[in-house]
Amino acid sequence: MISCQQDTAVVILSYNGRKWHELFLPLIVAEAKTGYDVIVVDNASTDDTLSYLQENYPTIKIVQIAINNGFSHGYAEALEQIQAKYYVLLSTDFEVTEGWFPPLLHAMQRYQGLAACQPKIRYYRDREYFEYAGAGGGFMDKFGYLFCRGRIFNDLEKDHGQYNDDIEVFWASGGCLMIRADLYHKMGGLDPDLYAHMEEVDLCWRLRNAGYKIGYTGQSTVYHVGGSVISYGSPQKLYYNFRNSLILLLKNERSSKLLWLFPLRFILDGIAGLQMLLSGNVKGMFTIIKAHFHFYGSLGKWLKRRKENKKLITHRLTSAIYPKSIVWQYFALRKKTFPKLKWEPSKLD
Repeated sequence: MISCQQDTAVVILSYNGRKWHELFLPLIVAEAKTGYDVIVVDNASTDDTLSYLQENYPTIKIVQIAINNGFSHGYAEALEQIQAKYYVLLSTDFEVTEGWFPPLLHAMQRYQGLAACQPKIRYYRDREYFEYAGAGGGFMDKFGYLFCRGRIFNDLEKDHGQYNDDIEVFWASGGCLMIRADLYHKMGGLDPDLYAHMEEVDLCWRLRNAGYKIGYTGQSTVYHVGGSVISYGSPQKLYYNFRNSLILLLKNERSSKLLWLFPLRFILDGIAGLQMLLSGNVKGMFTIIKAHFHFYGSLGKWLKRRKENKKLITHRLTSAIYPKSIVWQYFALRKKTFPKLKWEPSKLD
């Protein structure tokens, strides 16, 4: 068991991540003086990451995972071995900035009922723009589709200070997620069976169903390379997009809503597959079919998880859910930036 000297453990899950550590670890370690311990979780790397860390960063604590079973499993196993008041889950391909940590800690200390929060996430390769995985805070529409301020589907906004506020969000990015350690464990943590993608949304949804808020603070900025493990637009990404989206709904949504939402999502996913077929993306269509078959093939497991989650529900928060269809707004009405939605999320208080 690792006991941290500071209240916060910045936990970096690493798989063959030496090149990212060479780029980003120096500033992460330098900024540790602002109030956190640095812990690297080596998720069964096959390169020389471990020896590089041991030789160049002897003061960093290291947790070794014997078998790589994905992002969620790596954190699930590692965090059982780390004692701290707060965790910051930080992916290897994130670049922090000077002063990135204090605003996150301040938000956790200031706002009542806040279980987790994220910083502003900008794109490492085009630094004036928000980044896909988190951007200016994550939301869900009434049909269970996910999007962000600063990023709707694949359209990214340029950051000109429009999202420098502190707001309540539906989900915070797992790439840079600060969370209360006791609540992380109380709510069951990241679900290892999701493997990768949307696991943080699942955790945030469980926290919200227990009456806790999820936040975003624009006073902290980090940069994300993105697509370094599962490439954006890849069949693997598409598969987890469709499969895990269905799992999240089944695990966390109200029964009364699922009665009409599941048939509708089946139709909408079918339309998405048909569009891929008509555009010549046959592989994409079969990937969606595969995702559905795998979801229904493990239905018993997900129903069991739903039953477990229901025991934790105390007061479902209905804020931070966009009351319309983001798909309709984006594709039919051509509203491709957040301000065009004419919808304001709640400020943190």
